[in-house]
Amino acid sequence: MVKKEKYTVSGSQVLGKIKELIHEGNIRTVRLIHDDRTLIEIPLSVGAPVAFVGILAAPVLAAIGAAAALVTECTIEVEKVEEDKKDSS
Repeated sequence: MVKKEKYTVSGSQVLGKIKELIHEGNIRTVRLIHDDRTLIEIPLSVGAPVAFVGILAAPVLAAIGAAAALVTECTIEVEKVEEDKKDSS
C-alpha cells in the first residue's frame, strides 16, 4: 500500500527534512513542490536509503538545495510504502 504525506517547510529546512525522511526508510518517491508545481522529483526504491545516502547523496542533495534556495516556502511530498498487516489467526 502506498501512502502520501506532505510537509510544508521553509526553504532553509528542506534538506534537513528530506534527509530525515530518507533515513526513516520505506520511501518510494520524494517531490519538492512550490506553488503547485513540482520543482524536483527523486525516485527511490524501497530499502535504498543506505545506497542513496552513501552514493547518490551529494549531487541529488545539491540539486535539492539549489531548488530550495529559490523559494521561501515549499511542500515536500513523499510516497511511503506500507506493508499490509494481515491477521495470522
